[in-house]
Amino acid sequence: MDPHLIEQIAVAAGMGLIGAVVFAAIGLVSGTDETTTLAPLTLLTVLLGVPPAGVFTFFLAGAVAKHMTHAVPTALLGIPGDTMAMPLLQDANLLRKLGVPHIALRKMVSGGIIAAFIAVPLAVLFAVMLAPFGAFITKTAPWIFLAAAVLIAYFSAGRWASVALLVPFVVLILGLQSLTAQYDVKLSISYFLGIAIGPLVADLFTVLSPAGRQRMSRDSVRQFNLAPDVKGWSGYFPNPFKVLDRTQARWTFATAAVSSATFVFSPVAMTVVLGEVVGSRIKHAYHRLTTVLSARNGVTEATYIAEALIPLIAFGLPLSPVAAGPAAPLFNAPPRFTVDAATGQTHNLHNLLSHWEFLGYGMLSVILAAIVSYPFAMNFARRAALFVSRKVSHEAIIATFVGLIIVISVWEGQLLGLLVILTMGLVGGLLSRIFAFNTGVQFMGYYTAVLSVPALVKLL
Repeated sequence: MDPHLIEQIAVAAGMGLIGAVVFAAIGLVSGTDETTTLAPLTLLTVLLGVPPAGVFTFFLAGAVAKHMTHAVPTALLGIPGDTMAMPLLQDANLLRKLGVPHIALRKMVSGGIIAAFIAVPLAVLFAVMLAPFGAFITKTAPWIFLAAAVLIAYFSAGRWASVALLVPFVVLILGLQSLTAQYDVKLSISYFLGIAIGPLVADLFTVLSPAGRQRMSRDSVRQFNLAPDVKGWSGYFPNPFKVLDRTQARWTFATAAVSSATFVFSPVAMTVVLGEVVGSRIKHAYHRLTTVLSARNGVTEATYIAEALIPLIAFGLPLSPVAAGPAAPLFNAPPRFTVDAATGQTHNLHNLLSHWEFLGYGMLSVILAAIVSYPFAMNFARRAALFVSRKVSHEAIIATFVGLIIVISVWEGQLLGLLVILTMGLVGGLLSRIFAFNTGVQFMGYYTAVLSVPALVKLL
């Protein structure tokens, strides 16, 4: 074999393993948003010069691993592991009240691992089918970004408020760009990071306000009840097809296949809608709850994979909420990966990896995430949840990411980079909290500002 290929595979496997381990652990911590965690760490691998295959496997293995272990706090503690776990919470809580949270957890994790193995080849297939239209889409990128921004905003939780808020949000970005240009500072990563940590920045400013601090204060420590763990299999690696019955496996297959073909809709919306479709077809209450949970967690995996892979492979442009959010460093991370604002031309993983490499490294990522996350979540979930709830400081995790983001912003734009992050984070975080103008829509607003507005100005 080619020594260069062996080295590339070894680097990809190593980075994928690191991503799986890191994000399997992060997934255990409730409330860790994908954009706030996946995006900065993936960006760090890009800026450190990790080879393209290693960057890709780090991101994908991390995303798959996190969407398996986010089931642990969701099922056992009754608090969402991340944003994508929100649609799972109600059904998981009902099973907790029935005294079977371990059943909910196993169904969710098993649905996730099955869907991940389905989603990668299907997403690559759909991307290859769309690839012939890549030249046309690249040429018309400014208008496609504008249309995609409006579409994604409309299908978000904010609906028309999100569509309307695109205008002042884009104007804010244009104003900041004009300000930094006066000092010969051109920023891109700082805008991206500011949007990513918006809710965190908004919360930090809220804590500084006496009124805000009073609203956030609690009279007592929150308590959780953990049911005893019951293991229903022998060995370390249980068979997911034995954990799910035939009906549950069939619905997981079907919903994963559907979500693997879509890449412009909100991942949360896809999870909710497909879960409702599954639930409407099953009459028995207990069986409906367990089936919907397995299918919905499968959709979280499949949607994330598809929304990252299809735009990346077919176009090289971040034309989905996931691509514009958590997966944005795979598309645009200057100076290594770029999307040209004037022409829509790209230099990123789309140009550096072939279709077969995306398929091979994608399957490698899923295998690594499955080896790390699946048996861990199935065998040690209760002990892990107990350890995290008692010993892990959420403040320390937040401080770690804040420190990382400050370093990157100062590296890119010194004091101006830090000010842009604070401004974008505060405004974006407040808009997200008050109007449900979420980070996916905000990222599309950023690309509208840097791609669509120049084209509009030129046209007019």
